[in-house]
Amino acid sequence: MPKYVIIGASAAGIGAAEAIRDVDQVGTIAVISEELCPQYSRPMISDFVSGEVSFLEMMCREDDFWRKNDVQALIGRKAMTIDFPKKRVMLDNGEGIIYEKLLIATGGKPFSPSIEGADKKGVFTFTTISDAERLAEKLENSHSIVVIGAGLIGVSVAEALVKRGLSVTLVELQDKILSLLLDANGSDIMEDVMRRAGVTIVTGQSVQKIIGNPTDDQAVGGVVLTKGNQIACDAVVVAIGVVPRTELVTGTELKLNRGIIVDNFMKTNLPDVYASGDVAETWDFTLNQNRTLPLWPLAMAQGKVAGHNMAGKKTEYEGGTSMSSLKYFGIPVVSIGITNPRDQSTFETLVKRETEKNLYKKIVLKDNVIVGIILVNDIERAGTLFHLMKNHVNVKRFKQNLVSEAFGLAMVPASLRKTMFSE
Repeated sequence: MPKYVIIGASAAGIGAAEAIRDVDQVGTIAVISEELCPQYSRPMISDFVSGEVSFLEMMCREDDFWRKNDVQALIGRKAMTIDFPKKRVMLDNGEGIIYEKLLIATGGKPFSPSIEGADKKGVFTFTTISDAERLAEKLENSHSIVVIGAGLIGVSVAEALVKRGLSVTLVELQDKILSLLLDANGSDIMEDVMRRAGVTIVTGQSVQKIIGNPTDDQAVGGVVLTKGNQIACDAVVVAIGVVPRTELVTGTELKLNRGIIVDNFMKTNLPDVYASGDVAETWDFTLNQNRTLPLWPLAMAQGKVAGHNMAGKKTEYEGGTSMSSLKYFGIPVVSIGITNPRDQSTFETLVKRETEKNLYKKIVLKDNVIVGIILVNDIERAGTLFHLMKNHVNVKRFKQNLVSEAFGLAMVPASLRKTMFSE
């Protein structure tokens, strides 16, 4: 009987296994993973599709990672049910695994809206390496692709496809691309850059139907948008986003909201049961509430917190917030926290824009504390700004300098600089 059982072997599962071994070098660990090789970097999937990296270059842990950490890796196995009173996980091969401590790190799954024709050959999602491999194979004989969704995943897909020399149409229901990360100004910059790179962008619409091609109605030949116009294509990539993968525990005693509800120790409402990563609702220090935050670094950090607590080392999660650091079409972008406050009356915004340089900076303040950051094409000070934000530093004395080109540590009061360096 394993002492520790981890369902899911991506970021949160890896972090948990490492943290357990930091504390307990002898307790038995079993990890259950549907993927045959789960220890790869999901954020690099677009680089794989573009052909810039191989699968080996995506590996975030070595091939013998599980063996070196004395972990029983149940690879290619799926957890079907959990009997919490009996502390037993049933697998797809009929085997039952008894646990003392359990971590649910099942991650997220693609959100797939109901679209007529979505079952046709040539419709793909974009969250696992197997998705990417199937898409990459299809691209060998494709010329034009429609990507549904212009968030992080959709824009990432679009860039990868452009690098492969394909014609790309990006369809977004919202009026702006990257609407969850950027405000209208930041979105306009990125949209202009993408159009100049050859991407056709359609906003304010979505795909209502996927139609077949003239020679095979079961294969993708185009899409029909909500306003009735048609776009011919060889394949469709659904990249609207991910939702917590909670089906394993739906209808059980485990408390759910959008994701699995946990405290700052990653504990659920059930004894000896923890959850981390995209499936869990964790503390957002900007919004002062728990919510799902499907981000690789946060999943890794939450996994480590869970692993330590499972092994008896009390560790509290410091919290995270919505944050993305990316580079699309040659433009680096950082987006953190509340970038588009709904109630403008309670927030203050500082803005700097240089259109000719595709440069944009926006700092959102509440009661003289940074709660949101947008940096487009100038991200050098992101670390300093994030430190001020995470530590709830009152920036009243120097806030007008926050978006200046010269802003840096020298403009931060000496007492704060000392604290920052010590951390």
